[in-house]
Amino acid sequence: MRHHDLVVIGAGSGNAVIDDSFADLDVAIVEERWFGGTCLNAGCVPSKMLAHTAHVARTVREAGTFDVDAELRAVRWREARDRVFGRLDAERDRGRRGRMDEDWVTVYEGRARFTGPRTLRIDRAEGAVDVSAGQIVVAAGSRPLVPGPVAGAGLPYETSDTVMRIDAPPRRLAVLGGGYIAAELAEVFAAAGSSVVIVEKEERLLGPQDETVAERFTELVRSRYDLRLGREVTAVSGRPGELLLTLDDGSTIEADMLLVAVGRVPNSDRLHLEAAGIATHDDGRVLVDAHQRTTVEGVFALGDICSPVPLKHVANREAEVVAHNLRNPDHLIAADHDLVPAAVFTEPQIASVGATEQDCRDRGLDYRVGTAGYGDIAYGWAMEDTTGFCKVLAEPGTGRILGAHLMGAQASVLIQPLVLAATLGIDAVTLAKSPYWIHPALTEVVENALLDLGM
Repeated sequence: MRHHDLVVIGAGSGNAVIDDSFADLDVAIVEERWFGGTCLNAGCVPSKMLAHTAHVARTVREAGTFDVDAELRAVRWREARDRVFGRLDAERDRGRRGRMDEDWVTVYEGRARFTGPRTLRIDRAEGAVDVSAGQIVVAAGSRPLVPGPVAGAGLPYETSDTVMRIDAPPRRLAVLGGGYIAAELAEVFAAAGSSVVIVEKEERLLGPQDETVAERFTELVRSRYDLRLGREVTAVSGRPGELLLTLDDGSTIEADMLLVAVGRVPNSDRLHLEAAGIATHDDGRVLVDAHQRTTVEGVFALGDICSPVPLKHVANREAEVVAHNLRNPDHLIAADHDLVPAAVFTEPQIASVGATEQDCRDRGLDYRVGTAGYGDIAYGWAMEDTTGFCKVLAEPGTGRILGAHLMGAQASVLIQPLVLAATLGIDAVTLAKSPYWIHPALTEVVENALLDLGM
């Protein structure tokens, strides 16, 4: 059995753990599918590249609002897809080759599973191999969740792992799920010409978002999609390309393609963690402490397989923590998940940080709400924006920012001053009154929401 000083399972954010400071060690990386992980190959990056293409198409389609005569003839889907994945596949292959060329790194292409506390069997195309390690990092990520009625139907379906690589957009696309992945991909395919129906078991889309955001976004997209809210799929029948979805109220949907986007599950169930004695949460996430250590000495975990906030920028931060702690066992640092910003790259964009208003109520917090609309600022006039807004929640007396939520153009950028303030302890009055806010710029919507707190 070959022994390595360090084995990293997963070449997404796990790959970021290893830099030249580990070159004095015998390191191995195990990857069963693709270097760069979900984010590069089937998640954050390709979806946002295609979302921007959708944004360009919508801009052309709505140019008449600004007295510009323009016609959108088509989104050339295959060319757009090849532009996106031609670049990303090259990045993936470059990363893989780079690791293989390093004489202190061994790359195993296959699936790892534990056979003991720090021993692994790696199933490869060329045959299984057993290895041991002084330390192991588990960064095996997650995969799309597929409900039983879909999985058991024996008919084709797509997930976020596959749908962005299809050859042509379907004429009729049924999207199962109402979270951020479903919302972003619905936007992409609607722009590409698909007629979209969304089936969501909750009464609103983007349910985890602040209630004002979820309500307004749901109402905004009713004119774009056929929304079947408060409904679940109970059966899938028909044949490939001619699917029939039956819902729990007896209604049916005809679709050429089904996209399943109801969430993701950690890949912990594929690793035989019980053989190593590694504990998990009830939902399958690997149990880690603040320093990303599992319940087994010498074994760390990071990313979607363990994180309470399964986002790429969180996984990257956790990779930094693990890298430090591997090299500095006497001076451990911790990952902080209290104020993690997030964005949804729909049209309009959505961004958030901290508590929602429903969180504040549920926790019995005393809070104030400040809001401002894009339509109340000069650049909002320029954009003819009547739906965008900023909402800030703050603690009376101290002005401590509890949460912030935006829906509108460039929300993912506009949220950042509020992220900084909440993270660094800058109160709402100081943030509103101390710096200059450029006029006329979209940032004035943030300034006005802070002033609307009345502090």
